[in-house]
Amino acid sequence: MTHRSFLPMIYLCLLLFGLLFISPIGFMLAGSLKPDARVLVEAGDWRAFWPAGVTLDNYRDVFARVDFARYLLNSLFINGMIVGAGLLVNSLAGYAFARLLWRGRDVLFGLVLAVMIIPLEAIAVPLFYMVSLVGWRDTYLVQILPFIANAFSVYLFYTHFIGLPRELEEAARIDGAGVLRTYFSIILPNAKSVFATVAILTFLSQWGAFLWPLMVTSSETVRPLPLAIATFHSLPPLQWGDILAFGVMMVLPILVVFLLFQRWFVRGVAHTGIKG
Repeated sequence: MTHRSFLPMIYLCLLLFGLLFISPIGFMLAGSLKPDARVLVEAGDWRAFWPAGVTLDNYRDVFARVDFARYLLNSLFINGMIVGAGLLVNSLAGYAFARLLWRGRDVLFGLVLAVMIIPLEAIAVPLFYMVSLVGWRDTYLVQILPFIANAFSVYLFYTHFIGLPRELEEAARIDGAGVLRTYFSIILPNAKSVFATVAILTFLSQWGAFLWPLMVTSSETVRPLPLAIATFHSLPPLQWGDILAFGVMMVLPILVVFLLFQRWFVRGVAHTGIKG
C-alpha cells in the first residue's frame, strides 16, 4: 500500500480531532441560542449542539442583568493599550538587541530571556505591594503598565530582525538616516508578519487575565470581562443560557482580532517557528 492509501484515514482522524476541539465552542454557541430551560435537559445528547427554537433572550438577559458594555469597553481599552504600546516598546527592544552593537548587549539579552521563565504568580505579591505604594490600585494604569514590556515578545522580534539583510540598513545610512528613521522607514515595513503574531499572542494572553485584575481592582468601573463573568456566574437565579451567551460575547473579540491578522499571523508563525 502506498502512502496515498492512508490519506482518507488521515483526513478522517484530522476531522474527528477538529470536531473534538471545537465541540465546546459549538455547545456554548448552541446553548446561548436556545431557551434556558432546554440547556441542561439537552446537554447529554446531540441536541446540545443544535439550537432548535432559536432565541436571543439569553443575550438580552445579559445586558439587562449586568453592565456588559462597560466591562467590554474596559477589556478592549486595557488590551488595546497593552498591545499598542507593547508592539512599540518590545519591537524597539528587539531591534536594539538584534541590529545594534552596544556594551552589555548579550548579558542584558540573556537576562531578558531568563525573565520568560518567571510566571506572574511568582511576582504578583511584591508587584501588588509596589503598585499599592504609588497609589495605582483600582485604576486602568495598574492593569496596563506592568504588561507592556514582555520578554517573549522581545524574543520574537529579535528572531525576526536578526534575519533581515544588513544591506537594508546600510542603504538607509548611506542616505543619512539615523537609527530611529532606519527602524521606522526600513525595518518596520518589512516586519508586518511578526507584528501581527505578537499582537495576536499578546491579545490572547491578556484577554483572559484574571488573577492580577482581581488583586488590584475593587471598582466595577475599571474591571475587565473575566472578572465580570465570574461575578455574573454567581448572580441568582442561575441561568446557564445567560452564562453561555456571556461566554459567546466574550470570545467574539478574540475571533475578530484573529481574522483581521490571520494572513500575517500564519506567515509570522512559519517564520519564527512557534510551536503550540
